Amino acid sequence: MPKASDLKRGDVVQIESAPHVVKQLEAKSPSARGASTLYKIRFENLVTGQKRDESLKGDDFLGEADYEKVQVQFSYIDGAQYVFMNTTDYSQYLLNADAMEDQLPYLIDGLDGITALIVEGNIVAIDLPQSVTLEIVETAPSIKGASANARNKPATLSTGLIVQVPEYIEQGESIKVNTTNANFMSRA
Repeated sequence: MPKASDLKRGDVVQIESAPHVVKQLEAKSPSARGASTLYKIRFENLVTGQKRDESLKGDDFLGEADYEKVQVQFSYIDGAQYVFMNTTDYSQYLLNADAMEDQLPYLIDGLDGITALIVEGNIVAIDLPQSVTLEIVETAPSIKGASANARNKPATLSTGLIVQVPEYIEQGESIKVNTTNANFMSRA
């Protein structure tokens, strides 16, 4: 049974007989002597998608959830369902677009390195790799003599995501984008 002080973002615990994933975690140390550190945690119910905020002490125990993490590859879109393939046994999982709306701009066909969370044989959430490589489909022309420390310009990527890139980056180039904050990292 995990303690509240041991939780990390992405961990799964059992609350009221339903699996919940840790979405946000904030530790608050009180100034009074003898007071224990409080952990303000935002959970998301993996079955219903409801958010739940809890304030727990560091030594509060939470129930362990029955889940499995597997490596998957994004295969294709079937209506509103996204199809992922297990990279070890080639089984397929379907996940609704609503369950991963903020991750959709990073999904491209054949994307590897995705970790899927499986509860009772169904995929309930995915965890993207730290960065993905995407192609720039539209941006202003590059400026001759632009340095690496120059100003940024907006660029539209192949998935529709718009990121700020340095002025020397041109249309048609592939770039690495951070999946946690949508920032340009480097040329691919």
